[in-house]
Amino acid sequence: MDKEQSKSAKVTDDRPLVCVLAYDGLCMFEFGIGLEVFALPRPEFPDWYRHKVVAAEPGPLHATGGIAIAAEHDLPALHDASLILVPGWRGIDTPVPDDLCDALRKAHANGARIASICSGVFVLAAAGLLDGAEATTHWRYTDALAARYPQINVRPDVLFVDNGTILTSAGSAAGIDLCLHVVRQDYGAARANVVAKRLVMAPMREGGQSQFIPAPVPPERGGQISALLDSVRAQLDRPWSIADMANHAGLSERTLLRRMVETTGETPQKWLMRQRVAFAAEMLETTELSLDDLSMTAGFASQETFRRVFRTIRGITPSQHRKSFSTPHRLSA
Repeated sequence: MDKEQSKSAKVTDDRPLVCVLAYDGLCMFEFGIGLEVFALPRPEFPDWYRHKVVAAEPGPLHATGGIAIAAEHDLPALHDASLILVPGWRGIDTPVPDDLCDALRKAHANGARIASICSGVFVLAAAGLLDGAEATTHWRYTDALAARYPQINVRPDVLFVDNGTILTSAGSAAGIDLCLHVVRQDYGAARANVVAKRLVMAPMREGGQSQFIPAPVPPERGGQISALLDSVRAQLDRPWSIADMANHAGLSERTLLRRMVETTGETPQKWLMRQRVAFAAEMLETTELSLDDLSMTAGFASQETFRRVFRTIRGITPSQHRKSFSTPHRLSA
């Protein structure tokens, strides 16, 4: 081996490695989410994730609709993973292979984060990775998950749960929010927002947001509320009251309360606080504004109120959030 070959052989790629599982009966939408977020080339960024599609079991593998799946890697590839994504499972009553459970436990012990979308949580549960932890899944499956695994604290009312190294999400679309959450952790809010824009969707919804909106909203009602929400987001520094919002939407306060819950799953006050905190979080990550200036820009009455509300929603203080996310951190493979 010449010097140049020797030199190149020593170069290691420290970009996070995302392994997306494939299995017989594969849920294509959830699988596609993982590939769209982590595997799609991103020439707009100087670096991005590496990825592998890993067969969770011996073939042949087929996806929903009879599509044949040929994965280039087998379970030993999980040993080097930074993140393993379980995109659903073929049935909540279908046993999870022992080899897959063992491989996931070993990868987690080796430092890998493991995330599930929708029914994929049953794979994590079968592997014992959720014992004593919080988790969520699609609202149709939360009762079954709680009954089958009483050692898990099932959260039926959220989009996703981040336990640090184990992450679970609700129904299929919530998997996008979870994946954007991972991007934000690894590369910062600015890149996560670029990915969301390329997906032609709003930036990531917070994990604590309700996954289930109780009733469909007629188009004319949704239109009124949508215009109001856009106006509020554009003027977060304005001291919005219930009366202000109702007047802006041309609704009575009582009707506003009802339609906000129908549309967002939250009261106007709670929704507004989440929007302000989400905006503040992005500003903490992308600017050097002081907490005083930032709290006013985000519409909080005082820095003390800002700190209290931010901590209630995010679980950490604004200063801790800035320290953790202002400089994008990445896990090595």
